[in-house]
Amino acid sequence: MRVLVVGSGGREHALCWKIAASPQLKKLWCAPGNPGISDVAECVDIDVMDIPTLVAFAQDNQVDLVFPGPEAPLVAGITDAMTEAGIACCGPSKAAAQLEGSKTFTKELCDAANIPTARWERFEEPEAAKEFVRRRGAPIVVKADGLAAGKGVVVAATVHEAIVAIDNILRDGAFGAAGDAIVIEECLIGEEVSLFALCDGEVALPFGSAQDHKRIGEGDTGPNTGGMGAYSPVPVFKPELEQVAMDRIVRPALAEMARRGTPFRGILFAGLMLTAEGPKLIEFNARFGDPECQVLLGKLRSDLLPALQAACDGELGHFDLRWHDGARIAVVMAARGYPEAPERGSIIRGLDRAAAVPGVQVFHAGTAADADGTIRAAGGRVLTICASGADLAGARAAAYRAVDAIDWPEGSCRRDIGYRALA
Repeated sequence: MRVLVVGSGGREHALCWKIAASPQLKKLWCAPGNPGISDVAECVDIDVMDIPTLVAFAQDNQVDLVFPGPEAPLVAGITDAMTEAGIACCGPSKAAAQLEGSKTFTKELCDAANIPTARWERFEEPEAAKEFVRRRGAPIVVKADGLAAGKGVVVAATVHEAIVAIDNILRDGAFGAAGDAIVIEECLIGEEVSLFALCDGEVALPFGSAQDHKRIGEGDTGPNTGGMGAYSPVPVFKPELEQVAMDRIVRPALAEMARRGTPFRGILFAGLMLTAEGPKLIEFNARFGDPECQVLLGKLRSDLLPALQAACDGELGHFDLRWHDGARIAVVMAARGYPEAPERGSIIRGLDRAAAVPGVQVFHAGTAADADGTIRAAGGRVLTICASGADLAGARAAAYRAVDAIDWPEGSCRRDIGYRALA
């Protein structure tokens, strides 16, 4: 098969790394890719949102399968465009990607399908939203309705924090059109878990779970980020709880999407809160999480490529996946100043030493290469250091040995990834 992966982050590096190992692969491209991805795929300089050029490239190169990594091109309709051109694309249609593109859409779907989630209200006017918050009190959650690159959610500990968030989104336009409306929710209490399923429109095949670490600081302090690390398995998310989440959240959502005539195909990501009443949905995403993807693909024993093809072909009912035993962890290394103003251009050395630690893979995210091969920071989250082990303690020790082998004074990471499980 001839395959095109769309994206340039650590998630896409992991996808290319896994797809490149498939005996069914003939040729692999990544658009636009990054210096790490270029070791396993041919990188082509096409922006993820330049959908017409991506379609033309796929046609010209007789691509058999396209896998978009990030959410923005999915919400913009890349799957529809590829499908119209006769090219298989493992991702939801523009209509189905509204599960991530609109918080209101998801909440209305939850109400229709009786999916357990937080109580919610939608607002377009700041004064009405503030009055609601004053009545309800805090803690409370304020979300921009549209795509905000993972930064449009504020978990407000006080009414004042919530009011500041409302003004920031609705009055000051912090997230542009994504913040034309907000959803305000009750604050769910419990541990957060990311659950993934590969879907073909009718069948949802479990694709593992992980616990992400969203906040920049150790002990889950400081501002939210795109994710500073993850690990799997999650001890509190027992198999019976996963079954409950699949039966009460994922499969009802898939059935409701099909009933509406917008079947969901691709990766469905359910962000869950494990409350005292059982798993409740925080949000749906229409793609793999980052860095959860890097964790789960390292645990996957099966060939990924035929699984993606089966999702496109509606054949997951006859499909199964096998997984490695043990644990896997991802530690994200970020540039100084992240998430507010990451510094670019610093030199990163020692990546080969890190990759030589047994059980470790180093995935590039925000990197660039000079003409002589020197690797520099070119983003906020710059590297994902992944490690596998017989248990989480062993995997974590290997990951931090690899981190310590990297010579990058301007980089930093959390040193407590997996602390909840190890406690």
